[in-house]
Amino acid sequence: MAGISICFKFAAKESNMLLRKLTLGMMMILSPFFAAKAQLKINYELSFKEPQAHYAEVQMELSGLSKEFVDVKMPAWAPGSYLIREFAKNVEGFKANAAGKALKAEKINKNTWRVYTSGAKNLKVNYSVYAFEISVRTSFVDDSHAFISPTGIFMYPDGSLASSSTVQVVPFHTWSKVSTGLEPVAGKKFTYTASDYDVLFDSPIEIGNQDIFEFTAAGVKHEVAMYGGGNYDAEKLKVDMAKIVEQGTAIYGENPNKHYTFIVHNFQRGGGGLEHLNSTVLGASRDAYTTEAGYKGFLNLVAHEYYHLWNVKRLRPVALGPFDYENENYTTNLWISEGFTAYYENKLMLRSGLWTNQEFVSTLADAITAVVNTPGAKIQSASEASFDSWIKFYRPNENSANTTVSYYSKGELIGLLMDIEIAQATKGAKSLDDVMKAMYEKVKAEGKGYTDAEFKAMAEKISGISLTDFYSKYIYGTAPIEYQKYLAYAGITIKDENAGKQIPYLGISNRIIEGRNFISSVSRNSAAWTDGLNVNDEVISIDGLPAERNINQMIVQNKKVGDIIQIKVLRDGLEKDFSIKLKSSPNVKLSAELNPKATAAQKAVWKRWTGV
Repeated sequence: MAGISICFKFAAKESNMLLRKLTLGMMMILSPFFAAKAQLKINYELSFKEPQAHYAEVQMELSGLSKEFVDVKMPAWAPGSYLIREFAKNVEGFKANAAGKALKAEKINKNTWRVYTSGAKNLKVNYSVYAFEISVRTSFVDDSHAFISPTGIFMYPDGSLASSSTVQVVPFHTWSKVSTGLEPVAGKKFTYTASDYDVLFDSPIEIGNQDIFEFTAAGVKHEVAMYGGGNYDAEKLKVDMAKIVEQGTAIYGENPNKHYTFIVHNFQRGGGGLEHLNSTVLGASRDAYTTEAGYKGFLNLVAHEYYHLWNVKRLRPVALGPFDYENENYTTNLWISEGFTAYYENKLMLRSGLWTNQEFVSTLADAITAVVNTPGAKIQSASEASFDSWIKFYRPNENSANTTVSYYSKGELIGLLMDIEIAQATKGAKSLDDVMKAMYEKVKAEGKGYTDAEFKAMAEKISGISLTDFYSKYIYGTAPIEYQKYLAYAGITIKDENAGKQIPYLGISNRIIEGRNFISSVSRNSAAWTDGLNVNDEVISIDGLPAERNINQMIVQNKKVGDIIQIKVLRDGLEKDFSIKLKSSPNVKLSAELNPKATAAQKAVWKRWTGV
């Protein structure tokens, strides 16, 4: 035995020596490659010569080049918004030079420019970007401010997404402030650094004269940059936004930020948000903060985007990073990334004391109603909705409600059901919180995103039950939501106020254009669908009477199920008459409330599920 042990030791020693030699050899072979990578320096200057005309000016300086040409690329989409947006379409005046001497440059595909170096090690690229689309995911420049969504502004050298860069912002002469999640460079005003392009592209920049206030929560300094004015109370927002931060941090046990930036655009009518690595961009209505609905609506948006700090920015599907910025990044898990976030915004509002228990359950009833009343929920699964987001979610048409379901809305319900299922199975010992935290720690430890199977396995481990049937029905399938069963586990009574009623139903939506009444959608299997009404038909009369502004209200007030009505429409300039037999409305109208006689078991589920 001793002899065998000695042989093994010698064999191991020889093996280690061979491994060192191979490693050294590979390092010698690859060292020029790594040296070239290490020598590449990328610096940007961002300025605004004509902000009133909506232009941003970019100068990219590349140092340490060694090839005869360099390809620079503009991303085609912005992570968090799953649509190819072709940002290169806004680029103008692309030029390159070395030491002031013009270099040959040509565009070789839709988003790539090739610059021939002529032996130069250092060169500069200059171009302008037209920025005049108001949204949280696109850049906008005017004389009052500049909002920079980096994927639509900064090009990158091909093959260099892992490279660091610096950005020097030169504000227009009437602007004085810059707000961003990027790390500042010490001693250099308005100059920032990014360790790689995933960081740069995930760090929006607000430039102008925005109102800025700060608060500290979970040990992290938070900056709030308010553009556009508004009737907000900064001191009140500091307190309530901090509550949301603390509750989100409590779920995961840590806040991964050194600092965090909220960029808020206050418009006459605004909304929407987009999550980023250590910042977010929010749209709001400037005069809505003093109404209860407006104020809580804003905080609800804050809760959604802040929860993304963990869910999707760090706890992410394997397909969502490292990113391919030129092509679609397909995943079947947006029902987790976005849907669960839509669900958790409700829990954060409840746990922060910003919603009452009744507001919480009523919001869930509304969410269930929205999905149940969507015909497309019977056609498209949550998994399919996620995968097809690139071609369907951001490009809806008049038939989308009949063929698709939102992965936000369906995912919110899946989160609700899975959360209660886990609390019920563990008799109030565990909840979806435990799954999310465990998955967060797993992804952080492994340094990669999760697969669908890995998430399911963790949920089964935490709950102690099989979720195969659950996945089959609600994630891969389109089974009806068993909302009454699940909410009863937590002592919630939910009822359909339309149950047993025969409500006449035409099945259209209409819009008024210059006083004319047009059909804007037709619901699947409705009377209008069956008997031939079309989107864009102009409704002239119903049973000889002029069509009222609200056609559906006109039907409900004056007709009953089974009635045959005569509708005259104008289609492509020609009059057409239709006989429509009214059907009964398939839509539910749900309301929910806590059962005051809930059992001890139901109360235990409620407590663990909601955290209150």
